[in-house]
Amino acid sequence: MNTYDSPKAVENLDFAQLRDEIESVRERVNGLRTRLGRYFVQKQELIDLMAICTIAQESLLIVGPPGTAKSDLVTKFCEGLGLEGEDYFEYMLTKFTEPSELIGPIDLQRLKEGAYVRKVAGKLPRARIAFLDEIFKSNSAILNTLLTIINERKFYQDGRPVPVRLVMLFAATNLVPEFEELAALRDRFVLKAESVPVKDEHMDALLEKGLSNDLHRALNRRPWAGQAGLDDFLKLRRYLHLQMAGVGEGARAPGDDADGAVARDRKRWFPDDVFDLFRRILRTLEREHRVVVSDRKFIKLYQLIRARALLFHGGAVRPEDLVLLRYVGDRNEDFAPLREKVDALLRIG
Repeated sequence: MNTYDSPKAVENLDFAQLRDEIESVRERVNGLRTRLGRYFVQKQELIDLMAICTIAQESLLIVGPPGTAKSDLVTKFCEGLGLEGEDYFEYMLTKFTEPSELIGPIDLQRLKEGAYVRKVAGKLPRARIAFLDEIFKSNSAILNTLLTIINERKFYQDGRPVPVRLVMLFAATNLVPEFEELAALRDRFVLKAESVPVKDEHMDALLEKGLSNDLHRALNRRPWAGQAGLDDFLKLRRYLHLQMAGVGEGARAPGDDADGAVARDRKRWFPDDVFDLFRRILRTLEREHRVVVSDRKFIKLYQLIRARALLFHGGAVRPEDLVLLRYVGDRNEDFAPLREKVDALLRIG
């Protein structure tokens, strides 16, 4: 069967190989996120989320009005990784967007032969990272296709599932709609974060960085690039998975004693007091803000928090890693109250 997977070199690395280089990998990825932050004003928090979600391979929704750098953040992030050609795919959706615009046109020659196959060159199935602007304008014709790609990393060619190369999906919207027909798509974004306009007191910095970025673009310069590559994110993910599977603690292979390994991982890398705080915050958000975290989302939050701890300080989860709970809301009106509540419970600010 044809497949759109990349070479599996990173997936074949063992724990010992990764352990020897993991600190330099962390340094490169942290270097990318801090360097990228220098070319924006008040966007470091979003850039950090982009890095964490890419390690965990959890789609991130960026919410904000036009002109708040949503697409520029993703573009520079991908340029920073050195992605070129079909490795990066971006598209703005409208209610008239057709499936062929995202996953390629029907191959008419193959259709004459009786096969319903799409030409995917340069389209979403070939991308390593994708950015879909105004994603909630997806119509019913493409909604199921998008859900399958996001959930299962596959799409259908001639009735057969084919893996896609997608590592990370970023999406943007001006508003998070509450229509029931979009609930499944909305739920696929565990974290949703705001990109807000720059405050008046930072307008001088905004002008300076904006003009500087325009000059870089005009001169075809990318000073934010070259710090890290996508493989570095894949190595962090591989290392984290092996660590969670207990491979570094004496298990013979990733599948050995998986249940026991997960329990040991939580005991060592997610201390009881921090785990209790994690659950207490979620209970508070549900009770006071009607934010319900499903079982599936709870598991994904655990992995995202572990990814943050690995990237930011390389050790066990700390209370400050729980700041990710700021972003578990599903509605625009959730953003500010959840930030305030989570920060208060974590004694931030």
